[in-house]
Amino acid sequence: MSDSSSQSFLSRESLVVQSLGKEDAETGAIVKPIHLSTTYARRPDYSLIAEKTYIRDHGPTQEDAESVVCALEGGVDAISFASGLAACTAPFHALSAGDHIVISGTVYHGTLAWLEQFAESRGLSFTTFIAGDVDDFKRQIIPGKTKLAWVETPANPTWVVTDIAVISEIAGANSIAVAVDSTCATPVLTRPLSLGADLVCHSATKYLNGHSDVLAGMLVTAEDNELWQRIRQHRLLAGGTLGSLDAYLLSRGMRTLYVRVRQQCENALTIAHALDSHSSVESVMYPGLESHTGHRVATSQMSGGYGGMLSFTVPGGKEEAIEMISRARVFKRATSLGGVESVLEHRKSVEPPSSKTPDNLIRVSVGIENVDDLLADFNRMLG
Repeated sequence: MSDSSSQSFLSRESLVVQSLGKEDAETGAIVKPIHLSTTYARRPDYSLIAEKTYIRDHGPTQEDAESVVCALEGGVDAISFASGLAACTAPFHALSAGDHIVISGTVYHGTLAWLEQFAESRGLSFTTFIAGDVDDFKRQIIPGKTKLAWVETPANPTWVVTDIAVISEIAGANSIAVAVDSTCATPVLTRPLSLGADLVCHSATKYLNGHSDVLAGMLVTAEDNELWQRIRQHRLLAGGTLGSLDAYLLSRGMRTLYVRVRQQCENALTIAHALDSHSSVESVMYPGLESHTGHRVATSQMSGGYGGMLSFTVPGGKEEAIEMISRARVFKRATSLGGVESVLEHRKSVEPPSSKTPDNLIRVSVGIENVDDLLADFNRMLG
């Protein structure tokens, strides 16, 4: 069987297309089979055949997907989870009572909601910092107590950009682990571990899979340290294991990751410029626009594009925003993001009442359709 080490001369793009060059040892099939077995036989002396006992700990199809993401991010190990939120919250479970977390105030609402509802009962405390503001991040650190910094960049749903390298430098000087939710940047555009982060998180449901038919999460680590082993142990004992069929579909989806993300970035930039000049649009939030507050940092830490996500606001409030997207004929009105199809969402409608998202904000996940069709749909919606 060929492996990533024998293909080390290849670019990450080629490696992901070929799933690290792995082939099935028995048949030579270039697409590896799905291993659905939940348990594994032992030899007569009760020794393990392939260092596997039970799927909750190690599954070959799960490990195939993990190895691809690990290679893409340049990490030493990766763990898959049954959902993106399971991956996001796993580092919190690995902390100890009395530990403090600093988390970006602009972040996927589910991550913050977990802390709001469960941190106190688990003996954890947290404070938020203004997304993108490294000085405010520094102010929120409690010396000796802060153990984890959680950064999402670009941050959902306003796409604020945070300088990973600067945050990591500050955190490192204070013995704080840095975890970056890089779901929307993808390893195509940003590799947080190379910028000093300790962990990188993906809702693999989104861009990594790319076809809106998988629920999955992924964590990658820069070091196999005590925190990482506690995260591994948490997944084993909490049971948030990725199913084999989802793991197979994730590996399949990742083969086209680079071509999908590049097209999504290209389409998104075109749409952002068009919306930015439209008389019926109040504001556009996209790191690729020079007017965006995070454009400079995004240009330095995102290579090859600014992502497929953008948001914009329209005059009025919730009713006007929803009425506008009711006229969509090409875009789908749905939650989630990162698929090949373009999606619109009135974000405030799906977030909790405490959300600070503006009532008139529309979140856009740009797909790979013909961009002229997407622009025509916006012209239809905006009038």
